[in-house]
Formats: sequence, structure tokens, C-alpha cells
Amino acid sequence: MTTSTPPLREAARAIVLDADLRVLLLRYDENGGFWATPGGSLEEGEDHATATLRELREELGIDQAMVELGVQLAERSKDHLVGGREVRQVERYFLARVSPGDVNPERATQPDNIREYRWWTQGELRSTAETVYPQGLTDLIAAVAEGRTPNRPIVLAG
Repeated sequence: MTTSTPPLREAARAIVLDADLRVLLLRYDENGGFWATPGGSLEEGEDHATATLRELREELGIDQAMVELGVQLAERSKDHLVGGREVRQVERYFLARVSPGDVNPERATQPDNIREYRWWTQGELRSTAETVYPQGLTDLIAAVAEGRTPNRPIVLAG
């Protein structure tokens, strides 16, 4: 029996932190509902950093001049459905510093299926019963808060 590998879908995501080290997450209703970091697939000829800034503008109306884009903190690989088709999504997560006042969903050009956005404290992330992606996000934010950014991107679980 042979199994085929789903087609690769490269994606860039942002771990958006404000000055108080709160993280910005987006809520989606599909698959029982979940919260996730902003981001999406790369466009033709685009690198991951450029895609991260574009996705912040498209999903949250954040002007790229207002984003302090940092290092790649992590990566994750996950097979899932996109538009009814199974893909193997490989995501790179970049640190992004933003002021809450620079988030303006009314300027978003592609809000996709985002139901709401919310700034979360580390305590709220640790205590929530809601599904949050990626797994390991809370520990990654704690490391950044302590000044321990990884030398190389860490690999996050599905």
C-alpha cells in the first residue's frame, strides 16, 4: 500500500507581542473553534519575513512601518485541510513587536474567517481551556520575556 505525501504549503506566522508581553491571537470557528497567531501562506516569489508583514496588514490592518519584525523563533509542520484539500503546511514563526493602537481590523484587506482578535497575557494562556495554536506558544513567549530567544528556531508540536 502506498501513501502519498500531501503537497507542501509554505507559511509565515507572527508571534505578535506588545510592550507588556501580551500576545495577539485570532479566533476562528472551524474545527470546534480555536485561537491562533496571525499568518498565512507565501505568495509567488515572497520570502517568509515579507509574507509575515503582508499577512499582518491583510488580516489586522497593521502598517508594516509600525511592525518591529524580529528573528524566526520557531517552526512547525502540520498536515491539514486548506480549501478542502490536504496539504503539509510548514510554518515559520517570527517575533513581531506591535503597539495595540496600530492594530486596525477596519483596514484589513483579507480578514479571512477571523471572528475576533484578542491580546492575551501569559497567565491567561496558561489557564485557558480554549484551544490555542501552536502548541508550546506559552513557553516560547515566556522564554522571550526572559530574554532567552533561541539561537536556532525551535520545532513546535502540531
